[in-house]
Amino acid sequence: MEYAIDFGTSNTVVARRNSTGKIETVKLPFSIAIANQPSLIPSLVYVENASEDRVTVGQNVCDRGLDQKNNNRLFQGFKRAICQPAPAFMPILDGKQISCQAIATYFLQQIIAQLPEVDSLVFTVPVDSFEPYRLWLTEFCQTSNIKQIRLLDEPTAAALNYKLTEASQTLQNLLVIDFGGGTLDLVWVQLEQGSLAKSGDRNWLKWGKRISTISQATARVIAKYGMNLGGIDIDRWILDFWVKNQAIPRNALTMRLAERLKISLSIQDSAEEVYFDDRSFNSYELYLNRENLAQILEQHQFFTNLDQSLNQIQAQAEQKGLKLNQIDGVILVGGSCQLSALHTWVQSYFAAEKIHNYLPFEAIAHGALSQEWKLQDILYHSYGVRYWDKKYQRHSWHPLIAAATAYPLTQPVELILGASKTDQPSIELVIGEIGEASVEVLFEENNLITRNLAQRIMVVQPLNDSETSRAIAFLDPPGNPGSDRIKVSFLIDVQCTLRMTVFDLLTKKVLVENQVVIELR
Repeated sequence: MEYAIDFGTSNTVVARRNSTGKIETVKLPFSIAIANQPSLIPSLVYVENASEDRVTVGQNVCDRGLDQKNNNRLFQGFKRAICQPAPAFMPILDGKQISCQAIATYFLQQIIAQLPEVDSLVFTVPVDSFEPYRLWLTEFCQTSNIKQIRLLDEPTAAALNYKLTEASQTLQNLLVIDFGGGTLDLVWVQLEQGSLAKSGDRNWLKWGKRISTISQATARVIAKYGMNLGGIDIDRWILDFWVKNQAIPRNALTMRLAERLKISLSIQDSAEEVYFDDRSFNSYELYLNRENLAQILEQHQFFTNLDQSLNQIQAQAEQKGLKLNQIDGVILVGGSCQLSALHTWVQSYFAAEKIHNYLPFEAIAHGALSQEWKLQDILYHSYGVRYWDKKYQRHSWHPLIAAATAYPLTQPVELILGASKTDQPSIELVIGEIGEASVEVLFEENNLITRNLAQRIMVVQPLNDSETSRAIAFLDPPGNPGSDRIKVSFLIDVQCTLRMTVFDLLTKKVLVENQVVIELR
């Protein structure tokens, strides 16, 4: 059976295509899912005993009151930490080193154990995630004996859930705003009806070969932008407000109360919670209204970040001759899109009748299983090659393929390289994924914290930096400095696989032909 998992920072949703071909949300047992919302699984893990791999996950963490314990055995926001290029500091529990990947593996394994007949699986991923996160997901599926795996950007999946009606235009421009627990992602997708796709464009990955399917229409990604800004940041801002004004303790329970008040304000103008500190025996009345929340958001440049994200989308679209006023619909998905302040901001740019808030929690998982669309995507990060900068005596990176490039590439990107020393037997080349990071991951007061940096910094994730993968060509005869020796041609195919052909300029021989460097998706 075919499943999709929208693995979220705060909540996780599972969908499947049933025996009749209908897409439906999977409602898991109450021990894992929320009792009154069985489609939602809290992304929580409590490590009972690390040496025995004994954990509690999902709603059971809350039902047992483990989410109120202020110790380093409770993990939340671990997905956000995995998506960062730099590894997070993690504690040693029961004599065993813990990693965010291990915590996520505990969580996903218990979910998949509840699903019958998992033959194929689609994982949705944040726009701004780096390749190591995607690679970790594919490796997890492989070790879990899942036969087929596909990865898809979360907001793009939500767009594929959108159904063109008979009355609609043959071409529709949709802007998806995916505002979840850990990320804010925007994607502009152009839906075009009536074009017949070629076999092989849906890109199921089976271990060892590709699986082809047929699509009926085209979904073309025009622009995408993502940042590490989510509901957990707003919860922390609310808690900071209380700590400053009422001097309440900062712990797991007060953080949960901040989240509850935020959720309440999505359906009412004001909300109140009472907190009792069993250490000081003090009681606190925690009150918040929408005006207070809007001021908190303003102080933390929330609306400035929203404007920046939309400006990035607009700039990418304008390079393709499109403008914001050509957007036909705005789709809001993710739990944090329920914020009234977000709706007010969206309406400052788009007419109210264009804004849709359909299945905010389930649209991504449902869209990931859509078989109606041939997807034409773009790269989010840039890719480059490492070189030695003699001036600054350090490694630097030469851009190779720019961000927002549509794939497959119609023309190869070429590099001419030569030997750097006498009788050089091979030429090495390190490929890197070039992006930006805006979050640091750390433990603070026994909790895993992901904190936004003051400004985004450039980061590079090497993709083939090992002794066995760095050498791209072996030279016979050996190379010598002073002349060009090889021409390297790079292409990205329809499966978003980076391929390389190496031509020896001295011997006029093809040394490597169409070789896979790395799966970029």
